[in-house]
Amino acid sequence: MRNRYLDLLRAVATVRVVTYHVTGWTALTIVFPAMSVMFALGGSLMAASLDRFGVWAVERRLRRLLPSLWMIALIGVTTMLVTGTSSWSGRILLWGFPIDTPEATGWWIQGLSHAWYLRDFLWMVLLSPIVLPLYRRFPLATILTPYLALTVVTLAGFTVPAVLQGLALYGGAWLLGFAHHDGHLAGLGRRRLLGIAAALAVPAVLWTVTHPSLRGYDLNDIPLGNALWSAAFILIVLGWVRPPRVSENRLLTVLNARALTIYLWHVPVVVAVTQFAERHALPLTGWVGVTWRLTVVFVLVGAMTALFGWIEDMAAGRRPVLVPGRRIAMPVSPAPAGAASLSPASVSLSAAPVAADSGSEARAR
Repeated sequence: MRNRYLDLLRAVATVRVVTYHVTGWTALTIVFPAMSVMFALGGSLMAASLDRFGVWAVERRLRRLLPSLWMIALIGVTTMLVTGTSSWSGRILLWGFPIDTPEATGWWIQGLSHAWYLRDFLWMVLLSPIVLPLYRRFPLATILTPYLALTVVTLAGFTVPAVLQGLALYGGAWLLGFAHHDGHLAGLGRRRLLGIAAALAVPAVLWTVTHPSLRGYDLNDIPLGNALWSAAFILIVLGWVRPPRVSENRLLTVLNARALTIYLWHVPVVVAVTQFAERHALPLTGWVGVTWRLTVVFVLVGAMTALFGWIEDMAAGRRPVLVPGRRIAMPVSPAPAGAASLSPASVSLSAAPVAADSGSEARAR
């Protein structure tokens, strides 16, 4: 069965990411550290998939992750080659399987700047069959490892490859997702979870306040503060909070079924809208600038989602639809002659297998 609370968190994270890239509001990185939450949700779902499908869970995740990336990469790479800003090289081929940062040139340097998320997510999926058993044998040591590694790298001023930096920054969130799936967060108890969260939040605040970036207290520029604050946030939303009952909602369904498409296409849209505004001297800041850009971006992202979202359906083995979540009316067979003479007992007995079959169709993502 789907966990609609996790769906709600993913939907909020998706909207928050788009809003941040339009507005640049620093407070959003603190109020809701969306990227870490997305990695934590990914870790929880990956652990569930590994328990259900074994190592084949990796293939299933890659099959759902890569096709949407291939579509935007095909458009981006073709544009780069046609405009002459790039030529065939090994780094362009990384768009097929981004184990490292793929090459982008020209306009697409900005338009595809968010591809780091797919790179880091890919590595965490690939490492999960090894790391999950390790976590279950040494849970505390495994979770602490990325945080300790990030602390050493930060304090020593080391420069490490982008992949290792990403694993250190977001690997802890992924592992907390493992802990959520295994019930370890709930097992700690709400009082202890609150204490651990506070113990992480205090140094996160102190580090952030004493090490501001050029954009002030934007956590995206302060890795150690980001990791510690995000860990505290994840402990609260995945462990301390008692999940509310989330009813079926069409918008929630759409945001979850199209989360990857929205993420991939929103940055090119934001860049295009911003450059258009600069070219035509339209307001970018203030409530007027923010309001019209948010409106246009969400409309255009919706259009791109409708145009390319079907790829996520096919990758997940679903029937492609324009807008997910529409209830399909099931044809009702006419009652056979003489049905009125059936007793209530016989009717309930004949309906029982149907109810059992329909219940068996529930699936976990």
